[in-house]
Amino acid sequence: MRLISLELESKLRAKRLWPQTWTARAATYVLALDLLFFLLQLVTGRLIPAFAAHLSGWVSFLSGLAIFLLVIVGFRWLRRQLLWRLRNRLIVTYVFIGVIPVLLLVVISVITLYLLAGQFASFVVTSEITSHLRSMEAANRAIANEIAARLERGEKPNLESIAGMRSKDPEWARRQVCAWHGVHSAPSCSGPSGAPALTLPAFTVDNEFREIVRDREELFLRAVNVVKTKSEPVYVVSSEPLDRSLTEEIAANLGEVTLYKMVPIDQAGTQQPGSKATDQKRPPIVIGTRGSGAQGTGNINRTPVPMFTAGAIPAATGMFDREITFGTPLPTVDWAGSSGEREQDEAGARVQTRPSLLYQRLFAALGDLAQGIEYILLVIAIVFAIIELLALWVGTRLTRSVTSAVAQLYDATKHINRADFSHRIAVKSSDQLASLANSFNSMTASIEKLIQEQKEKQRMENELAIAQEVQATLFPRLTTPLETLEVYGFCRPARTVSGDYYDFLSLNSDKLILAVGDISGKGISAALLMATIHSAVRAYSLEGIPLLRQPVAVGAAAGSGVMLASDVKGIETSPAMLLSLLNQQLYESTPQEKYATLFLGIYDGATRQLTYANGGHLPPILLSEDGSSQHLSCGGIVVGLFEDMQYPEATAQLRPGDIFVAYSDGVTEPENDYGEFGEERLLQLVRANRHLPLARITEIVTAAVDDWIGDNEQPDDVTLVLARAK
Repeated sequence: MRLISLELESKLRAKRLWPQTWTARAATYVLALDLLFFLLQLVTGRLIPAFAAHLSGWVSFLSGLAIFLLVIVGFRWLRRQLLWRLRNRLIVTYVFIGVIPVLLLVVISVITLYLLAGQFASFVVTSEITSHLRSMEAANRAIANEIAARLERGEKPNLESIAGMRSKDPEWARRQVCAWHGVHSAPSCSGPSGAPALTLPAFTVDNEFREIVRDREELFLRAVNVVKTKSEPVYVVSSEPLDRSLTEEIAANLGEVTLYKMVPIDQAGTQQPGSKATDQKRPPIVIGTRGSGAQGTGNINRTPVPMFTAGAIPAATGMFDREITFGTPLPTVDWAGSSGEREQDEAGARVQTRPSLLYQRLFAALGDLAQGIEYILLVIAIVFAIIELLALWVGTRLTRSVTSAVAQLYDATKHINRADFSHRIAVKSSDQLASLANSFNSMTASIEKLIQEQKEKQRMENELAIAQEVQATLFPRLTTPLETLEVYGFCRPARTVSGDYYDFLSLNSDKLILAVGDISGKGISAALLMATIHSAVRAYSLEGIPLLRQPVAVGAAAGSGVMLASDVKGIETSPAMLLSLLNQQLYESTPQEKYATLFLGIYDGATRQLTYANGGHLPPILLSEDGSSQHLSCGGIVVGLFEDMQYPEATAQLRPGDIFVAYSDGVTEPENDYGEFGEERLLQLVRANRHLPLARITEIVTAAVDDWIGDNEQPDDVTLVLARAK
């Protein structure tokens, strides 16, 4: 089972369907739990309805939570898929920086223009009504002044002038006018036949009035004017129904105007008795509540009901000549009430028009200047469109240049990943991206060069490792000990190979050659010269010792006065002769700046004597049992620097317990803050540990040198040769 689950998980991971984030895992768990609860609800629906009903709440909650988590996961996946490419990131950036603000500005502008157009249309309607009310007020004032003048002259007022105006002006055909001389007098009225007489509300007694009023569930335009006389004031009230004909005049060259009034309905939506709607084609919409009044009890909702529609919407003149619909409340005053305050929610008007009609109404007074403004606005729009297209073109070009450069860099990294360091990016510009491409090309060239150098270095290190192995074989490993002398040698290179040299050569059971040297320089060249000296010493010592017939013939070639010791009986090996031969060989076979220091000694076990010659090497030291020391300083200059050199010899007598110490400058010359390690410190260490094995003495000395050097790099090869007489 565990194997099957692991296999399924690996397949889902391969198809990138396995949830990786905690949100995805949570969405998976919640969805699985939701499906489990849903199946459990289906199973228990008929068996345990109460339990199933309880589960339905959990199913709804888990479904909502799963949808929410899945939306988050889907958004993250979509964002990762879309925004992985730099091109898509730049496009999204440009959309958020450039497109969305422009769209928001356009939307805000359209909404603003729509609201302004709607407000302007509503303003036209309300201004027309206000203009009509002012006309009625002016007529009232004229009638009131005429009546007051007649009363002042003692004449009886009449409304004959109103009858004359009614016959001449069509607007007066539907207008009703009543006049009072004092509040308690009977009114004198003139108006359409059958129209009920007007009343004079209390709130108009002391104030002039000009508003839309609601009287007997109808809307009227009414104006009240008062003129003072010597006796009683004169009141003139004019009334005109806000009907279809008046609305047709308002809607002329504006569009369609629909008047609404508020009608009470009960909670069941039934229209209350006494309310009347002239147009039931549009469904009523409840917009508010009002308390119970005289018409019923309980809460009564009020809904706007269309009274009538006047005017018509003309055909569109263009694609952008869209229909504009806007509503505005018409404040009314309850004529039968006592307060005279405006009520904002009793009537309203809806205007449906087009921008072309509003444009005509707005610029009607400008004449030909309006056409000039149109041309100016058109030119500005064209200029803005050109600028926007130019910005779009520039942004596209810049985006392409950036994304192409990044794509080239990405492709170049693939070549680098395949170890193809010869790939170069084509540079076609002179901007920062081009500089980046040049830097990348320079980097790959440097990496390619470094890899070649690394390969060459690796090859040299391999060769040095081989050379180190070969050189390690040159140092003596097993030496046949003499009965009266034990020897030990140690060499640690400062680098891979060493330029120091030491050797022990057994001539017979009683004689041993000790050689210690130091080659100028370090590294391969010093190691090669060391190998040359090693082979020459062994060749001269073991295969045959060249002997000079005359001192001036040192180093001469074969056939020029040189013969071998094997050809002459009784001739023995001489350290001085060996140094002379080695000096001549190195002088002829090596560059002038190459030389070596070399100490050669031959120990005779029968006599316990050490015969030696020194070619410029640090003088070895002979430590006696009593603690005294003797420098073996007899010698000459370095080997290989001058031609035909002769070296002196000397003999030292070794007593049992004496220790022979030969070393290179890598032992005594390392420095730290306190100065050089020094010869005296070396001798103190050997004296203090003289009874220990020679190998242990060597370890103590080299450890002291390492401590003296500290964390610094070893400056030179460390070579130490010890011999102790028995």
